[in-house]
Amino acid sequence: MGGEADSVDCGGGRVGIADGGSWAWVEAWIAPWRGVNQTPSPRNSFVTDPKHAGHNTGASWSTYQGEHRERAESDRPHPEGAMQAAFGTRFPHQLGQTRRVTVGQRAFRVRSGLVRAATEVAIIIAGVLAYFLVRGLMDGQEANAIGNADALIRFERAIGVFVEPQVQDWALGMPALGTVANWIYIWGHWPVIVATLVWLLIKHPREYALYRNALLISGGVGLIIFTLYPMAPPRFMPEWGFLDTVGLHSQAYRVLQPPSMVNQYAAMPSLHCGWDLLMGIAIARHAAGRIRWIGRLLPVLMVAAVVLTANHYFMDAVVGDLLVIASLAVAASLRRGVSRPRVAARQRSQALQGA
Repeated sequence: MGGEADSVDCGGGRVGIADGGSWAWVEAWIAPWRGVNQTPSPRNSFVTDPKHAGHNTGASWSTYQGEHRERAESDRPHPEGAMQAAFGTRFPHQLGQTRRVTVGQRAFRVRSGLVRAATEVAIIIAGVLAYFLVRGLMDGQEANAIGNADALIRFERAIGVFVEPQVQDWALGMPALGTVANWIYIWGHWPVIVATLVWLLIKHPREYALYRNALLISGGVGLIIFTLYPMAPPRFMPEWGFLDTVGLHSQAYRVLQPPSMVNQYAAMPSLHCGWDLLMGIAIARHAAGRIRWIGRLLPVLMVAAVVLTANHYFMDAVVGDLLVIASLAVAASLRRGVSRPRVAARQRSQALQGA
């Protein structure tokens, strides 16, 4: 070849090769495999450029190398821009400061946590006061509650779902099953509700507000129904074949919730079933792995427990579950209504900053 330009057919066109050594043949062979957007190496660009064909590597190569270096420097992204995009800061020395929490920030977080805790405690106290107010209104309503229970039993018999006495009689033949039902009724309600709400507050604070609001809405509606339509639970209707298994075989529940402090005529709707369904939805949606199965099984087990222990009728469970589902839908709608103006304001602020 000497100093004369040559070329090789590489499938994507003919590539010129100068007298640069055997490496030029390798470069020419792999050129079509590099991709259209890959930047060629400086030396290969030099030896394959037609205006440099026939020239040996010398002064012209040094000149070309300098030109290529200047062009590469001008095309290279600014390191500060890359840092800003990747880490949120333009300067390497600020990387350690992005996770550093000052004393003032820590104190602000503590104050915010205390304020939120105080707010939640105030909400709980308000709910307890409302419950005891309704409890006081139930004095003298025994006859009305028994009459409403009789009416519900007649309704269930008319539609063919009054099977609670037969189901409980079947369960009484298996003492172990009765014990499990008592245990679920006692420990599967308030302990589960408290544990789930605490878990949501710590791990999913935004979702906590949703389920807290749904619980409050359903509880408020439930108190209204308890006041206007008191109903005696099945355990107060022995003439229909019901037996109070919790009172006979376990004193824990009556100790935790003394009859003098509990509304005995709040069978309809069953918030035992409804609130366990609400907690089950939260666990099934936001927990991980096999724990989600607890959320799926919890509502079913509670429905079975309230029927087997003669604390609620089947229709009590149905109405309680429907009430909670509707309350959850209302709470979700309220959250969307509150968040929509905030999102719009944030978008306007970002648009103004961009302008």
